[in-house]
Amino acid sequence: MARVLSRDPVDIENLLALNPRTQTHAALYSTAVKKQVKKHWKRNSDKSCSNCEKLENNFDDIKHTTLSERGALREAMRCLKCADAPCQKSCPTNLDIKSFITSIANKNYYGAAKMIFSDNPLGLTCGMVCPTSDLCVGGCNLYATEEGPINIGGLQQFATEVFKAMNIPQIRNPSLPPLEDMPEAYHVKIALLGAGPASLSCASFLARLGYTNITIFEKQEYIGGLRPEMCPLSKSNS
Repeated sequence: MARVLSRDPVDIENLLALNPRTQTHAALYSTAVKKQVKKHWKRNSDKSCSNCEKLENNFDDIKHTTLSERGALREAMRCLKCADAPCQKSCPTNLDIKSFITSIANKNYYGAAKMIFSDNPLGLTCGMVCPTSDLCVGGCNLYATEEGPINIGGLQQFATEVFKAMNIPQIRNPSLPPLEDMPEAYHVKIALLGAGPASLSCASFLARLGYTNITIFEKQEYIGGLRPEMCPLSKSNS
């Protein structure tokens, strides 16, 4: 495994420990609160709009511009590495944005992608279509500056596309016991209905935990949830 180069120095860790806004436990939100917040998200179908076109099968908001390596490095260098990281608080997947941007600044693209995929198996897709202006970018402390906020979506897309070009095969976690020594519960059949983002992410996390018999069932001829141009597949094993 490539060593992550973006660990914060000790003095920063001490500052974080003193920061009263640093949470020491998981944040719990009720379903009602989450639904209220989602009304402000760009791709939400119940957003109050009388004449908005339907977003199903509409991918016009995909970001087609990709940062070059020079552009990504320049953008990553602008990051303030904020102690409270408002961008991370605004991310629905709670990505460690400050750390993966620091990895890019250190030219550790593998480490950046590793941090992204550790929390979000669909990191490349989210880098392309996530409404970052309403989420992480909207919370960036550089928003009011002349150069504007950090292009977090572009940096995420850059890191994950570089990782994709590396063609690194996905392997079983070496820290797990051999298959024959795994408890019987890890070999039970697990079925996931619908090959959308939720099932694909769930299958990825279950496989990382050591579960070996996961099947995703999809009634359509494509996977991914919306886009018909995606790979034709009616049943996928992870």
